Amino acid sequence: MSYFITGGTGFIGQNLIRLLLKRRGKIYVLVRKGSEEKLDKLRARWGKASKRVIAVRGDLTRPLLGIPPAKRKKLEGQIDHVFHLAAIYDLKADAASQQAVNMDGTRNTVRFAEAVKAKRFHHVSSIAAAGLYPGTFSEDMFEEAVGLDNPYFRTKHDSEGLVRDKCRIPWRIYRPAIVVGDSQTGEIDKIDGPYYFFKLIQKMRRAMPAWMPTIGLEGGRLNMVPVDYVVQAMDHIAHLPRQDGKCFHLTDPKPMRIGEVLNLFAESAHAPQMSMRVDARLFNYIPAVVKQGMMMLPPVRRIYREVLGNLGMPPDVLKFINYPTKFDCRETQKLLKGTDIRVPRLDDYAWRLWDYWERHLDPDLFIDRSLRGHVGGKVVVVTGGSSGIGHATAVMMARAGARVAIVARDESKLADTVREIEEEGGEVRSFSADLAELDACDDVLARILDEMGDIDILVNNAGRSIRRAIAASYDRFHDYERVMQLNYFGCLRLIMGVLPLMEKKRQGQIINISSIGVLSNAPRFSAYVASKAALDAFSRCASSEFSDTGIRFTTINMPLVRTPMIAPTKIYENVPTISPEEAAAMVKQAVIYKPQRIATRLGTFAQVMHAVAPKVSEIIMNSAFRMFPDSAAAKGVNDNQAAASSEQVAFASLMRGIHW
Repeated sequence: MSYFITGGTGFIGQNLIRLLLKRRGKIYVLVRKGSEEKLDKLRARWGKASKRVIAVRGDLTRPLLGIPPAKRKKLEGQIDHVFHLAAIYDLKADAASQQAVNMDGTRNTVRFAEAVKAKRFHHVSSIAAAGLYPGTFSEDMFEEAVGLDNPYFRTKHDSEGLVRDKCRIPWRIYRPAIVVGDSQTGEIDKIDGPYYFFKLIQKMRRAMPAWMPTIGLEGGRLNMVPVDYVVQAMDHIAHLPRQDGKCFHLTDPKPMRIGEVLNLFAESAHAPQMSMRVDARLFNYIPAVVKQGMMMLPPVRRIYREVLGNLGMPPDVLKFINYPTKFDCRETQKLLKGTDIRVPRLDDYAWRLWDYWERHLDPDLFIDRSLRGHVGGKVVVVTGGSSGIGHATAVMMARAGARVAIVARDESKLADTVREIEEEGGEVRSFSADLAELDACDDVLARILDEMGDIDILVNNAGRSIRRAIAASYDRFHDYERVMQLNYFGCLRLIMGVLPLMEKKRQGQIINISSIGVLSNAPRFSAYVASKAALDAFSRCASSEFSDTGIRFTTINMPLVRTPMIAPTKIYENVPTISPEEAAAMVKQAVIYKPQRIATRLGTFAQVMHAVAPKVSEIIMNSAFRMFPDSAAAKGVNDNQAAASSEQVAFASLMRGIHW
């Protein structure tokens, strides 16, 4: 018994070959030029029996599979079964690709099978061949298919029709349901079907506790089967007598509704259950003209694409929420009766699918998390780069291969930073400037652009902080002016200087080092928080204006960092802070993921608390205000400040990272 297989290195193919190797005979596998390496890796999994697997170089899209006449002659009369599995199973694939592979590939394989006088042709189709048939689709139905507008549905239906009408040797057709991973191992090779919803489930798990009920959708029945069932059933039926000219539904006799399926996977992921499910059929009552009109609006289209893109879903996937077709598989089940081949319950293996996806296929696993991959060879400007957060950030960027420009007032400290970076082999240049002076901002930008070229990333880190109660500031209005001058106007001047260049290149990032105080409304920091809040507000407005230009704005609401800036407040020696290196790691996160905001969980909680219970938030902050005194510097005296009390330390530890 010998076999010829197209798509043998694909997911279904490699699992089918594993079963066929338990039988006697050679297995010929069509491989494209350069794809032998993938087949060689599979041989290691198949074991010693893989010696009977023979690679045949060819091309599915060429006549007679592009196999030379001499090779075809050698195979003539030697092939008992041709299994045609090669196809595109992907809603995201373009119509031309699906036509070339699904249609032309099937035609070429049929002609090859006839040319080598194969005894039987096995065509792996799909339940997609039924289109969107409203009702029960039986195994002897074909022409009744409707709703074939989608290229995937159309090419799967037409390629099956080609076998039915044009194949001159005995044939059998198999229509698998949505094929998911192995029920024993969870292994699968790509994201498809229910896997498109896994990222949504994962995001829900990260955002909410598992006990929280959520709202989801209820739709049609999602017919899915694990790959091990598909290949076992196919292998068994392919070798039964008197089954030629028939079609077999490799489907679940008792499919679950999509809401039930998603809840099973949510349970496997320890994510919130969608306890309240809205029947998606309600959307059918919205007139088509209204839905089309909404999708014609540019903002709606962009939001739709952004949301689906963020979740890794193809645009067409939501069309199948109300999937209307049921599949009758009774004839197939009769042929499997008496064997141990049966569709396993999803409840028993859903956790294996989730576990394998999260460990091996989660798109986040393939994000380049190396800082070098994002800044290597790029010009990164770090203000306040001679000490604290700026120094740590500059060193980190240089180690990652960035061309770093550091800006600060103190030339000697700048020189120390340059020396440190250059000793490690990094590229850095220093630029002395007082960024509280607007002319100095313009001048330093001109010098950086002249010496280093266009700026790719601007890190606005330079800043001034004043810790003083408002009551102690009545005669110190200049405090507010000078803080605003550097923290807001200086940063704004630099941003306005680099934006035209970034917009021209349609790429770039502005990272603003803000404060957790903006979220918590920290007392004694009214001047500092107000200046940072102004920059935050500008960034939110700017991100809206530049969203479609490739420029990204990221605000980091930094918790309390142990830098020279906080040295005058002696009480900070006894409260929890993060190191400049930990702060630089937050900048790294901003560069890699480019979110609009990065904040600690406590900072986010403080913002939410102020939004939902402002009076409670006010009382908490006032209690802290009364608990922590002004520093000696704020009072304008030289007396030694008392050590922090145990009450103060306990409170500061509870509110870790907030400025007091």
